[in-house]
Amino acid sequence: MSDLRQIAFYGKGGIGKSTTSQNTLAALVELDQKILIVGCDPKADSTRLILNTKLQDTVLHLAAEAGSVEDLELEDVLKIGYRDIKCVESGGPEPGVGCAGRGVITAINFLEENGAYDDVDYVSYDVLGDVVCGGFAMPIRENKAQEIYIVMSGEMMALYAANNISKGILKYANTGGVRLGGLICNERQTDKEVELAEALAARLGSKLIHFVPRDNIVQHAELRRMTVIQYDSDCQQAQEYRQLANKVHNNCGKGTIPTPISMEELEDMLMEFGIIKSDEQALAELQAKEAAAAAAAAK
Repeated sequence: MSDLRQIAFYGKGGIGKSTTSQNTLAALVELDQKILIVGCDPKADSTRLILNTKLQDTVLHLAAEAGSVEDLELEDVLKIGYRDIKCVESGGPEPGVGCAGRGVITAINFLEENGAYDDVDYVSYDVLGDVVCGGFAMPIRENKAQEIYIVMSGEMMALYAANNISKGILKYANTGGVRLGGLICNERQTDKEVELAEALAARLGSKLIHFVPRDNIVQHAELRRMTVIQYDSDCQQAQEYRQLANKVHNNCGKGTIPTPISMEELEDMLMEFGIIKSDEQALAELQAKEAAAAAAAAK
């Protein structure tokens, strides 16, 4: 148990976090690592590519059917997927009712108490979106995950979310062992994407672990509910995920306490790269457009 590595994948919603994490873990198991995935997203889609199924029954759903979580057995919630990867989904309440973070807390406590963490090398948490809720922050707050990997892209809101997640890590870094393992850039083919990712990583006192290129084979594999590793083990994209898995595996003990920046500093960085314009530039462009429109209307 002392050698157990607990990692977590965070990132803005829709950034490809769950896809990236499952493909990385499918590659990591090739390094003879025993893995448990704890899905911390109410959508329960953190394990579907590993289990090759639509959705896994969640801890909260099964607990509601049984009466309480105390009425469940570990085998009720734990499923075995690709190359013996263990999979659990915390689940959440129906939309608009209750706190989804409660499912994360309930699931992690249940798994710990029932020996799910025994005989594994990695526990990986796939956590919904940004750190805005105490339940979703639990892997950080309760020192469950020691290494946080932030999946991001060159899009402004993905950069903003990565910086915000770093603030959550910083809040608990000095009272526990949580560290930022690094950034993973999931390519969206935006302007100067690699340069922006590296610049943000440097500002955060961290590093860009890997740049995952965009490839349609990822979508082809997802349509068949598979990771790329399983779908086409010899393709270039599979090699990309293997490189990422090796970098994560060799990153033990190399995480940092992040140094998040202000929104103003983030916007300044984007202006430095020419991604957004200054207020003066934007105003000048607007005035020029208005003047051109007025001139055209006067003709």
